[in-house]
This record gives sequence, C-alpha cells and structure tokens, in this order.
Amino acid sequence: MREGEHLMDETRQGEATVVAGPGAGGRKLYLESYGCQMNFSDSEIVASILADAGYQTTRDADDADLVLLNTCAIRDNAEQRVRNRLVHFKTNKQKNPSLVVGVLGCMAERLRDQLLEEEQLVDLVVGPDAYRDLPNLVDQVEGGQKAVNVLLSREETYAEISPVRLDSSGVTAFISIMRGCDNMCSFCVVPFTRGRERSRDPHSIVQEARTLFDQGYREVTLLGQNVDSYKWNIDNKGVVKEEGQPVVRFAELLDMVAQVNPDLRVRFSTSHPKDMTDDVLHAMARHENICKYIHLPVQSGHSEVLKRMNRGYTREWYLERIAAIRRIMPGCAISTDIITGFCGETQEEHEATLSLMDEVGYDMAFMFKYSERPKTLAERKFEDDVPEEVKGSRLQEVIARQMIHGKARTEALVGQVHRVLIEGTSKKRDDQFFGRTTHNTVAVFLKGDHKPGEYVNVHVTSCTAVTLLGEVTNQPADT
Repeated sequence: MREGEHLMDETRQGEATVVAGPGAGGRKLYLESYGCQMNFSDSEIVASILADAGYQTTRDADDADLVLLNTCAIRDNAEQRVRNRLVHFKTNKQKNPSLVVGVLGCMAERLRDQLLEEEQLVDLVVGPDAYRDLPNLVDQVEGGQKAVNVLLSREETYAEISPVRLDSSGVTAFISIMRGCDNMCSFCVVPFTRGRERSRDPHSIVQEARTLFDQGYREVTLLGQNVDSYKWNIDNKGVVKEEGQPVVRFAELLDMVAQVNPDLRVRFSTSHPKDMTDDVLHAMARHENICKYIHLPVQSGHSEVLKRMNRGYTREWYLERIAAIRRIMPGCAISTDIITGFCGETQEEHEATLSLMDEVGYDMAFMFKYSERPKTLAERKFEDDVPEEVKGSRLQEVIARQMIHGKARTEALVGQVHRVLIEGTSKKRDDQFFGRTTHNTVAVFLKGDHKPGEYVNVHVTSCTAVTLLGEVTNQPADT
C-alpha cells in the first residue's frame, strides 16, 4: 500500500512472504502474500471466500490445486520477485497440468495482459475488489478459459466477511477499516491499483475486534491507505448522508475500538501528515490500550520535493504535526518512510531530509530509493533524472543517519520497565519469548511460566540496536 507509505509490516517490505495455514475442505489452496499489511489482510479474506467454496489452505505448494500470489506493485524488484515465483510455478504446472495459478492484488490490473497472454505465466488475474468472484473465475479456468476480473469498486469493503486468520500465533491480527486511496501522490500507483477511497461500517469493525478478543487475540492493527481520512456517514464535502445517525471519523473509531476491552491493544497504519488531527492524538492519549506509536511518512525533508511528490504539506507543516505529537503524547514513538533520489532532487534537497531526520529523531524508518512506476503522475510529468548511483549513495547516507537515531532511541529505554505483550518464541533462543512494547519495540526475555497472549512487565537491562533485552518483573511499568 505505499511507496514507502503502504502499510508494510515489521519484516516490512513487500518481498516478505506469508503462507496460509491449515484449514478444512476438499481442494487445496496455497497463498503467498507480498508487500504491505493490507495485502496480508486481503489474503485472509481470500482464504475465507475460498474456504466457503471448499478449499483448505496448505503450506506445501506442491500439494496445492490452486496457487495464488497476492502481489505488490510498489517497487520494481517486488514485481520481479513475483515474476520469478510465477516462472517456478509454470514449471510445476508442466508436471501437473490441472494446477491453477493466479495473481491477485496490485500487479493484477497493471500487468494482466503480459501475465496472461504474452508470458502465459498465469491462468487467472484478479484485482483487489473482485475477490468474491474467485470461485467463479476458478471454475472458468477449469473449464478451459483464462479468467480476469480487475474491476475496481466504489463500494466494496468485504465488511461482512470473517477473515481466515493465517498467522498461527493467535495473538495479533489485522482489521481493514477502509480501502482505496484518494490521495494522488505523484510517485504512487495505489489509486490506480486499489481505486477510490471508501470506509467500512464502524460497527462491523468493532464487532470484528470484539470477536478477535473473545478468540484470544490481544492486539489489533487497524489498516487503511490513509486511516486519518476514515469517515462514516459523511461525504467528502462534509454533508451528512443519513440524518439522525452519528458521524464517525477516525478519532471516534479509535475510541470505539479501544472500548472493546482494556486488554485489547490497538495499533493503526498508515497516517498521512496532511490529515492527522489533534483529535486523533487526544484519543490516543485518553486510552492506555491505544499504542503510543505513530507511523508518519515524510518521504522528503524539503518542501519543493514534497510539492513535486504532491504530498499536500510542507516541511513546516510536517514538523508542526511532530510537535503536536510530542506535546500531546510525550514519549510517543514515531517512525517514517523516506524516498531518496526522487525526480529532480538536488544535493541541497537531500541534505534537508537529513536535517529533518536530525530534528525529529525517528525511532524507526523505512527507506527506499525512488523507483519510477508506470501510470503515475511522476512518470508523466517529471524526468527520472537522478542517477542510480546517486540515489544509492543518498540512500546509504539516510540509512546510516537512521541507525544512529534508532540506536539512541532504543538505548534510552534501557533501565525502564515496559509492559510487553508476549507474541511468541524468540527466533534465536527456544527458552525466550519476544513481544512488543507500546512503542512497537521488540523485547526479548526468558519464558518462565508465561505464555503467548499474556502481558508481562519487563525490566530492560540492555539492548541491541533495535531490540530490548530484559527480565520479567513485578515492578510497575514505566510505560
């Protein structure tokens, strides 16, 4: 969902892969998801729709009757990874002619002709708003036809579909609150691949959160291309759609979800600097279970670059939003996205990004060099004129600067006691759990008698550049 702003999860970026877990049914489905958190969430919707059509999910692609790749079109190397996987599955299809291979998501509309006809890598192509049509499309393929549905919708939110939760931890889950995007950032393909913005009924969101809590989940992440522009029962001109019914914006939605249960943590992604209001920040401050962490993509620290990017704010506006966060929620963690080498970026403009990083001191950042995408305003209007080696060297400078800031922010947490939600066993040691603080910082500690889904207070005794190391304590948490 974002060119640096599209909801990437903690492994973040779209080349991370998730495979569906076990289900129940007859034919077998193998799912791979690339890209943002929204793609991972969409895969859970797809798994639910196909479960009703008789498919069970499998972790073994060689055992599948249907292989679906939920794709990311944000950067060229993400697309290349998907192509390489499709070539692999084409080889599998030669051994198993009945195998059906399909592409879902953001690559679907843009590359449908190449994937279906020119390269003959897939049997079906399905856009983000057409997942309900999957059973019918698979039937078409099994009847000997190629199948395509990439129509975008102004209404589809999949609100009543109960997603099949594909992660096996049972502790954290995504809830999609809206789809599409009305922002036209000049570098971004999302408005063309996911359509116009539409928000989901808030009551269905609250009910999904309540159901997840009853099932043992203890953290939900509310997902949207731009969560701050969420709105229900009011149009873009401010006209109430249904008199007598409440208007719900994002701040009110946060209140509603936070009130499901004080033991249900609430996160969200992604915010947009031009739309984040103080009302949202005050809602976060009111509720202890709304995590004190905001991902606020800046993309560039220079107002002229931001203007070319069509971001809708200036450097000064962005820094005012940072100041508001610090004022209303002192200690709130802030992460960002940065693109180096955007069209026409000068050395002075690049240095402005570095100086903004110094001024903010981000806890974490997702950093990319600019990758021109077809159909975007930038492709039509600007020349991609920054040499690749300059893009790369500037990216390395940004990464080096962020490593300094991130390490300092992590080290500042040593000696404190943090409330941590246990998510699972550490990747490095079987006798340790890992979990995250309200600030989205990972903490590692001995398991003891605890289990995933529990909250524990962890006294932090040391750290690596990005991870807290500590021990469970009975002391009250500082945060």
